[in-house]
Amino acid sequence: MSHWIIAPVVVPALLAPFIVLAARYHISIQRVFSVAGVLALIGIALGLAIEVSDGSIVLYQLGDWAAPFGIVLVADRLSTLMVLLTTVLALFVLLYAIGSGWDNRGRHFHALFQFQLMGIIGAFLTGDLFNLFVFFEVLLIASYGLMIHAGGNARLRAGVQYVLFNLIGSTLFLFALGSIYAETGTLNMADLANRVTLIGPEDTVGIRVAAVLLLLVFAIKAALVPLHFWLPSSYAEAPAPVAALFAIMTKVGAYAIIRVYTMIFPPELEVTAGLHDIWLLPAALLSVAIGMIGVMAVKRLDRLVAFSVIGSMGMVMVAISLFTPAGIAAALYYIVHSTLAGAALFLISDLVRTGRANLDLTPQPPIVGHAMTAGLFFAGAIAMAGLPPLSGFLGKLLVLDAAYGTEFVVWVWAIVLGSSLISIVGFARAGSILFWKAYSVAPSEETPEAACPSALSYVAVGGLLALLVGHTVFAGQVHGYTTTMAAQLFAPEPYIATVVDTPGKLSTPKEDH
Repeated sequence: MSHWIIAPVVVPALLAPFIVLAARYHISIQRVFSVAGVLALIGIALGLAIEVSDGSIVLYQLGDWAAPFGIVLVADRLSTLMVLLTTVLALFVLLYAIGSGWDNRGRHFHALFQFQLMGIIGAFLTGDLFNLFVFFEVLLIASYGLMIHAGGNARLRAGVQYVLFNLIGSTLFLFALGSIYAETGTLNMADLANRVTLIGPEDTVGIRVAAVLLLLVFAIKAALVPLHFWLPSSYAEAPAPVAALFAIMTKVGAYAIIRVYTMIFPPELEVTAGLHDIWLLPAALLSVAIGMIGVMAVKRLDRLVAFSVIGSMGMVMVAISLFTPAGIAAALYYIVHSTLAGAALFLISDLVRTGRANLDLTPQPPIVGHAMTAGLFFAGAIAMAGLPPLSGFLGKLLVLDAAYGTEFVVWVWAIVLGSSLISIVGFARAGSILFWKAYSVAPSEETPEAACPSALSYVAVGGLLALLVGHTVFAGQVHGYTTTMAAQLFAPEPYIATVVDTPGKLSTPKEDH
């Protein structure tokens, strides 16, 4: 049995306690091991992505116990894409944290960072709903520690709100798992896909309740309206590198919806008929509208970025809620884009904070590195607002194209296009106040002495924007890959056969090309 699939979970799980026990008083050693660990994770994730790129499904059975009784990790195109995205994002976030000195403003940043990666990656690779819950809790605990890193009353209040809201989600998750196990006797996703189809029409109440509860849980993780209230304050008050890493956390909820509702509760399943288009799509469209209205209405830059994340998650969920191969392919393309764009904007807001009294959208004297920071903000705003030529524009076109021909096309097109116009106005307003009107304000004696951001901070932000450019240049290849990924998701028989029907088999036969 190949052990590479469990390596992305084990590496940060071992590295975090090592950093705490052996290097807690040596920040330079922590930085070296943390960066080395993330680079190793990128290499492993890239190897796994290449291994499954031909359609193979790779299975890992802990203790060699077969499903559904044992714990299994499963790697396919979707899970490896998300793991690779997480590790690449983590590298640039970590470089920014080191360059800006954020990692040295509190204790145990690098250990918590590694535990956070463990929870996120484990959630993407697990083939079991209960272990999905376990990894949710791991990333929740680590994220709370990261959120209150460097202290402060506002940060602590936001952290408490974040934890309480997510604990509600965890409670609902346990209720859902209990209902599913009572109805089916298993929590393995592949085994559930087989057993749910055998439930008779007269016995569907319990499983229908469980399906709704799961959707609520994943909607909380994805910050879908009206379950989004925890996100603006939490992300705005968190340290900038932490908020940038959190850009992938909302995608965990989107990933879980894609996985569970294409395999266990697919659209054609009578038990959950109407759950996708009647409930999920309206919430997604509201998320797009409210997120982008928030971009124009807020008075602080960090909250502007937080609301843009809500809007971008709404765009992802609009594509997912169509539950067609074209919709899922568009959603996966947009997930990569929105993760990179959101993370870049959070880091850029921290660059703006340097040398400024606050992040209020009011004219203040120019900051050091004004021109460079303004250019980065301009690029990030173009990406998030969905203007050409960057990948946000292409992603929205894919979402609109996927909705074309459906009965919801008018609503989707109207709200997506209207909210895009609003977001353009909001970002233009913020940019003009922060950078253009700054020249009309003369520095006063009370103006704090400006600090120049480090070169490494600019490298980290520039790296994320460079990835967005690459995502645009290779849009055809990336969308082609997400299209094959969506086709694999809507034909889960090889996944199910690998996990349940042939437990001794490590991969399915490769596709013909």
